[in-house]
Amino acid sequence: MADEELIVDEARSGMEKSLDSLARDFAKVRTGRAHPALLEAIQVDYFGTPTPLKSLATLNAPEARLLTIQPFDPGAISQIERAILKSDLGLSPISDGKILRVPVPELTEERRRDLVKQARKLAEEHKLGVRSSRRDAISMLKELEKTGETSKDDSRRAQKSVQDLTDEYVKKIDASAGAKEAEILTI
Repeated sequence: MADEELIVDEARSGMEKSLDSLARDFAKVRTGRAHPALLEAIQVDYFGTPTPLKSLATLNAPEARLLTIQPFDPGAISQIERAILKSDLGLSPISDGKILRVPVPELTEERRRDLVKQARKLAEEHKLGVRSSRRDAISMLKELEKTGETSKDDSRRAQKSVQDLTDEYVKKIDASAGAKEAEILTI
């Protein structure tokens, strides 16, 4: 019975990682408000090396519609500005030589619909991660049953536990996606 519990716990851990990853990905999806996570994934060409923006500068959101970027190296401002302009975020930074200010414009209805589609796609990708954890766990349980290391009843009970976990995490992902959609659509 201990092997089955380990497999179920491993599946739970994998599903929890998918849910945590979804939360991090949702933080990067732009809503109407300024949030430093919007810019964290941007890669800046810093001396020929792609470097994450958060490694080159301090990111802040002093107002609901403004992000500020204060580079550790003031000479990197032009590269940071170029990287933001190249990103698909639709943001235009304003430089004063020491700090970049990035106004976050209101979202149009069309852009909101695109972001909702993006959020749904992210949720679906993370549901695949949950289902992958389920598939791996069930195949391990069937292998234990096949080799005789566990009884058929124990294997079936553990498989039901894994399925129940899957249903629970898919509901959590759906709830998180619904909340993100509502946040995006709130004007």
